[in-house]
Amino acid sequence: MPIVDHATRLITCKLVYYGPGRSGKTTNLTYLHSALPSGQVGSLTSLATRRDRTLFFDYLPVDLGTVGAYKVRFQLYTVPGQPYYKAIRQLVLQGADGVAFVADSQRHRWDDNIESLQDMHANLAEHGVDARALPIVLQYNKQDLPPSLAASVAELSAALNFRAVPEHAADALNGVGVFDTLRALGRTVLRRLGAEDGTPAGQRANAALRTPVYAPALDAPTGQGVLTGAGVAA
Repeated sequence: MPIVDHATRLITCKLVYYGPGRSGKTTNLTYLHSALPSGQVGSLTSLATRRDRTLFFDYLPVDLGTVGAYKVRFQLYTVPGQPYYKAIRQLVLQGADGVAFVADSQRHRWDDNIESLQDMHANLAEHGVDARALPIVLQYNKQDLPPSLAASVAELSAALNFRAVPEHAADALNGVGVFDTLRALGRTVLRRLGAEDGTPAGQRANAALRTPVYAPALDAPTGQGVLTGAGVAA
């Protein structure tokens, strides 16, 4: 649940990127960290395991507005996707206020996606969390691959999105769909905090969750995008 610091009037929400190994969770976070304005993000911290990494950083949009009299900060985490890091996944997932499940669209990873999604639900249940009440967004990464190698959004949705949560196609390596995923998850979390109730604070929260710097259009060719801010991410 969100951590509330009454002294600083700050609400901290934990967002976790979950999914099978090498699905693109780390790519999502490294892209976000490089593309967001430096004044709004903390240091990118990496805890390396033998075959995977857990990354995290803080994100505090300067124009987020307030929930009541409080500002909101997001803490973004990845989890190691390899099966033998179950204990680490459980630990990182504990206290999550929202989850972005990053599926690997490659057809040969079909079973890995299903197993990872089931693992996520099992770990949430062990923490006493009902996944139906938790903000969850699905991202279908690697949609830039040809149809012979990658399942379509419709196929993946039918297999994974049985609760009809928000979903986004992505090519995280080039930033396509990365901010869409974060924006959808952030909005859902803020809605639970009462930030999207039609008040001026809710409107400011919505505005702050627009793509901050660089938002490649989903249908843009690989490596191209649409400039929406003051600069282009590295």
